[in-house]
Amino acid sequence: MDSLQALPPLSSLSLSAVSFLNAKLRTGEDLARAPSLVSELQTQCKDLDASLVDLNRSLESRLAAYASFSDRIDGLFGDVITKLTDLRSSDLKSSVSPQDSIADGSGGGLGEDLPVLAKEVARVETVRAYAEMALKLDNLVGDIEDAVSSAMNKNLRKRSSAQDSEEMRLVAIKTLKLVEDILTSVTKTRPQWARLISAVDHRVDRALAILRPQAIADHRALLTSLGWPPPLSNLTSSIPDARKLSEVSNPLFTMEGDLKHQYCESFLALCNLQELQIQRKYRQLEGHNREVALHQPLWAIEELVNPISVASQRHFSKWIDKPEFIFALVYKITCDYVDSMDELLQPLVDKAMLTGYSCREEWISAMVASLSTYLAKEISPTYVGQFDEENASGITSQARTSWLHLVDLMVSFDKRIRSLVEQSGILQSLQEDGTLQKISSLSMFSDRPDWLDLWAGIELADMLEKLQIRMDDERNWTKKVQGPALSASDDFKSPAISSGILQSLQSLIERCRSLPTISLRARFIRLAGAPLIQKFLDVLYLRCQEAEGLTALTDDNALVKVSHSINAAHYVESVLKQWCEDVFFLEMGLIQDDQVDLPIAEISSSKVLVEGSGCIFHGEIARLEEFRKEWVEKIFVVVLRGFDAQSRDYMKNRRQWQEKSEEGGSLSKMLVGALDYLQRKMSVIQENLNGIDFIGVWRSLAAGVDKLIFNGIFVSSVRFNDDGVERLGYDLEVLFGVFGAWCLRPEGFFPKSNEGLKLLKMGEKQLQDHLIGGETWLKENGIRYLSLAEVDKIARNRVFKN
Repeated sequence: MDSLQALPPLSSLSLSAVSFLNAKLRTGEDLARAPSLVSELQTQCKDLDASLVDLNRSLESRLAAYASFSDRIDGLFGDVITKLTDLRSSDLKSSVSPQDSIADGSGGGLGEDLPVLAKEVARVETVRAYAEMALKLDNLVGDIEDAVSSAMNKNLRKRSSAQDSEEMRLVAIKTLKLVEDILTSVTKTRPQWARLISAVDHRVDRALAILRPQAIADHRALLTSLGWPPPLSNLTSSIPDARKLSEVSNPLFTMEGDLKHQYCESFLALCNLQELQIQRKYRQLEGHNREVALHQPLWAIEELVNPISVASQRHFSKWIDKPEFIFALVYKITCDYVDSMDELLQPLVDKAMLTGYSCREEWISAMVASLSTYLAKEISPTYVGQFDEENASGITSQARTSWLHLVDLMVSFDKRIRSLVEQSGILQSLQEDGTLQKISSLSMFSDRPDWLDLWAGIELADMLEKLQIRMDDERNWTKKVQGPALSASDDFKSPAISSGILQSLQSLIERCRSLPTISLRARFIRLAGAPLIQKFLDVLYLRCQEAEGLTALTDDNALVKVSHSINAAHYVESVLKQWCEDVFFLEMGLIQDDQVDLPIAEISSSKVLVEGSGCIFHGEIARLEEFRKEWVEKIFVVVLRGFDAQSRDYMKNRRQWQEKSEEGGSLSKMLVGALDYLQRKMSVIQENLNGIDFIGVWRSLAAGVDKLIFNGIFVSSVRFNDDGVERLGYDLEVLFGVFGAWCLRPEGFFPKSNEGLKLLKMGEKQLQDHLIGGETWLKENGIRYLSLAEVDKIARNRVFKN
């Protein structure tokens, strides 16, 4: 109880203390534990006192350090003030006292020299930074040179281990990367230090000139110890029978232990060196087209492919006359080792942070490149020589067959290779960045455009020989194309020969699709496809001219022959227009026509587009359209001349329009023959000509007949009485009826004759009002196609009864 009475009053306690006691001493049991609570509180207080002592000591030391620092700062400021005072004193003239200077306000020497002093301080700081950076880079480059020298010396000593040499090489590569990072930073922040960067680059280039060849030499020696390249005897002995191709052991999968570790380290070192080289080129090519220059084949993969290529060529030399074995062997080797690229080597490339590289793609492209190189150096020149020899003798069948067979093999091989690439899902990226050329054996034509010209010429000659046989068969000109039309409303009535032309052209297009670049495809199409269409067009012209020369197109058979030619041209034209909606043809259309004879490199680098071309076949389409329009016009002109000849007596008989009609509502007898001729000819044309061009024929013919009748009757000083107007109206009604089979309002296609008849049917007063009304009268009476002079002439020819 005494201890409880010793407690201070509640009002004297703080809120935190009251809250603490309320939380700790709620019940009687809590009071029993009060002594332990007191002991705990005392311990905490001692700890807090000790912490406070430590904080006081730390504060005292920091205050002492600050005082010392403050004294140093004060001394520095004193030195600065002294130096500034001395500078000012040296600037003032001895003849002017300080008091006078202050009074006159001429103490500006210090203010003028401060910018100069600031520039000098900045220059000194720049020199100091330059010296520090130069010293740092000199030390690093020296370390690189020492590491390279050590690696070279260890390689020269037989007792030295390869592991030590590899470690020194890794040290050199690591330091090289550090130097490159510094140079990249300096290039961005201090571009004026170009000479320092150039000097460092020069020393680094010398180090790399030693380091890379030695790394490659060590890698090759390591590959030899692994048993690379694998023996090809099992493969080559089984080439003639593809079913007997046996599985071969892959040294990349069978290596293990230290040998595997050494190979992986060597492979990684080459990748690191290449990644470093890419970074350096990326920095050095700032402001230029980096993408073209930066991408190089993967060095480590090239070291795998080169020995295989050398070993394979010993077998290739035996198969000059059987190139199918060469393609089979290359494809077999490519497939056998492609899985190891994904599973074993790709992780190493990723570890080296070589972005944009796929070991699978590099392996395939390197194998294809070795094949393409061999074809360009050994196979193709042999075939070209045979072709030249046979061409000199006038017999080229065997050389042409060999060349086409080789191209067939190349096209088939490229399709299989693309299928192999597609399995990795990288084909789309290849198409986007334009590197599809790397996986095509046809890329040899990029460097030899003359061989592409030769191939196109052989393909064209081969196609023309086959087509000539079909074009000489008259049945192919009368038999219609089988199958649906291009659209529901199109019936071109095209002869079968047009389908044969398109099939041959499509065959050429499919073969050129395998060419790796747009410029190569465009060149091939212009050299092989376009002449094929032109040859077909020449044959169409010849057939039409023969028909015209024999009968001047007055015979029905001649009209049929010309109609079939027009149908064939229109069908081919329509199919070509449909093809040109495809991006494949639109891209080729962007290559200029005058670039066909330029080197491929110039075509590929050209960025000038053809405006308004739209498609590679735009010229051929225009010529086909011109041919069609020309002969459609000749058809209607021939029919119009025949109608003119048949109706000449009818036109010349001027008295009939003033005679009294004895047979009301009857057709003039002299017009019967002309209308019969017109109907017969148009029936033949309608039956044989396609619907689109037939519309052009009858509309043009209607316009020609309208002009013929209007000039021959209405404005030819012929006098019309009432009976004459009635007879003329019935004649025109029958004439309009002939064209009524092809339209609902045929009189609309005879505007002048129709309006002339309308004038003749007007009353005398209404017709004479045109002299007063003029243009207004014409509009009010719906006369739109006749002039006032023509209306006046028709009105004067009208005779009314008194």
